[in-house]
Amino acid sequence: MTTDGPPLGIVDRGLYALFAHHADDDRHTATRARYRAADPDTGFGLYVARLYGLAWLALVAGITGTATLAALAPPAAVTRLAAVVGESLPVLNRLPLPTVPRAVLLLVASAAAGLCCRTAVFRLGDRYLSWVAAGRRADIAATLPGAVRYLRVLASGTHDREAMLRAVARQDAYGETGRAFRRALNRGALTGSLDDGLEQVAGETPSRDLLAPFLLKFKEHANQSTEALAGYLEMEGRLLAHQQTRRHERATGYLELLAELFVVLLVVPALVVLIVTVMSVLAPGLSAPVSTPLGETTVRAAVVYASAGFVLVTGVLASWLVHSLRPTTTATPTYHRPDGPLATLATAHTNPASALVVAVPAGVLVAAGLWSLGYRPLNVGLLSYVAVGLPVGAVAVRRARRDDAKDREIQDFVHAVAGHVALGRPFPEAVRRVAAEVELGALAADVDALAFTLGLSDSPDGEATNGRSAALEQFVERVGTPLAEQTIGLVVGALDAGSDSEDVFETLQTEIGTLYHQRKSLRSALLVYVAVGWTTALLVLGITVAVNVYVLAEFTQLSAVADGSTVAFDPAAVDPERARYRFYVVTQATMLACGWFAGTASRGVYEALLHSGGQVCIAYVVFAGVGLL
Repeated sequence: MTTDGPPLGIVDRGLYALFAHHADDDRHTATRARYRAADPDTGFGLYVARLYGLAWLALVAGITGTATLAALAPPAAVTRLAAVVGESLPVLNRLPLPTVPRAVLLLVASAAAGLCCRTAVFRLGDRYLSWVAAGRRADIAATLPGAVRYLRVLASGTHDREAMLRAVARQDAYGETGRAFRRALNRGALTGSLDDGLEQVAGETPSRDLLAPFLLKFKEHANQSTEALAGYLEMEGRLLAHQQTRRHERATGYLELLAELFVVLLVVPALVVLIVTVMSVLAPGLSAPVSTPLGETTVRAAVVYASAGFVLVTGVLASWLVHSLRPTTTATPTYHRPDGPLATLATAHTNPASALVVAVPAGVLVAAGLWSLGYRPLNVGLLSYVAVGLPVGAVAVRRARRDDAKDREIQDFVHAVAGHVALGRPFPEAVRRVAAEVELGALAADVDALAFTLGLSDSPDGEATNGRSAALEQFVERVGTPLAEQTIGLVVGALDAGSDSEDVFETLQTEIGTLYHQRKSLRSALLVYVAVGWTTALLVLGITVAVNVYVLAEFTQLSAVADGSTVAFDPAAVDPERARYRFYVVTQATMLACGWFAGTASRGVYEALLHSGGQVCIAYVVFAGVGLL
């Protein structure tokens, strides 16, 4: 058994020596199948060894953690918890049970907690592989239609199956589909038969309903004739495009359900805090002190801060779900910070990743200044977050608008080039004419640079093809949008493969039109969820401010009512200043959650900083403006 990877560190070598033999156990048969579908970087033996190591660590941590918490807890609390468990279990609550010594209870509880933690690690290890496989399956479903259309164009210029698959595998825009083609080529090189490589990848891929049958049918039709393969690719491309449209419609339905659930989950905690605060007047037990491992607090305070934590967790999960449900072909771009501090500073106004690196130190300075002015720690953290989030988000929005403008113009660029190519002009000449005759707005400088580079490479010395490919790759890099990468890359491989230029640009016009329409329709649909996030935030803000202004201020008047009444009011149970601060905590947690949700739905993580920072700032201004801080 091998590790299938780079040399191991000392910890991995120890784990591998201790636990790798478990990889051959029958109980890990299902895990092996999930592992093949997930295809992680580590070998299966090393993965199982790491899993066992984590499981034993979780066992020890569960035992020691439970024993420590139980030892620190008051004896009465442990006895009461044991009594509650015994009374809640059927049958046992009807039988006379002897009193169990506290030491035995601690031993049993610690062992049970440790075993549960160990089991949970194994379950999570299997679930992790399932999650990775599901991610690969979703990525294949999103990228396979475009890859099939690309193969159809390549089939018009080459009959070499390996060259066709290699051209797709070189394009990063085809994600897991390209990587699956690369694995098939590597397996074919090892076995000496591409058919065997296709069959092996078809048997291991997590996309059993899409990629697996495609690879087998691709092999079958490629072995028949060129016409059979071209006909199959054209039919399969249309079928996959139809299936992709239906998946996008289902994802939109899931987003609608998520938005409705999001509103409920964020409004309810604020209402719970309101109810608990008001009920404290009638139920003094809510103000009774309780002991926790973190210190002494009250039931009401625990409910308030637990509600704030619940809101933050809900916001993170909702944002992650929105990001996951967004189709891969319309995903937001990933920004990379350039190397070196000077390059980072130079691109801070156009690259959100660079802007974040520059804004964080500024945020630390803002935090130091706020602390010196006597702000509470919560407001120091929140206002520093605003100082970082607003400028970074503004850069992200500015960059996104520039990219949107380029995506609009790239359609006109492709259509204009296609018209010249259809008239029989060479590709470099077509680009030069478009650069000189067509107004392309934000894309003009990039097209001028492409025309110049193509002119340098347009020579009869046999290097024109390589120069043309390099020029197009530089053009894609300069434009810097996912749409350019997904479309212009098709031209590079297709022309290099000898495909007909007119056919290439005809397919490219369809491809770019489809992708741009998908991006615009998704953008329009997601704006609804941006509105949901902001509406929910403003609704909670309005509720909490109204409660603080019109309800908490009246608690002092209950003292006079309580003095002359036989009703057991306890107006002292509510400290207005303390209650206002707790409402403020829950409100700001809601602002963060709603901002994360709205920004992620709009354009991704960096815009989430803008929306959440803006909502936090609004909440602070409102609370401070009405005198609640």
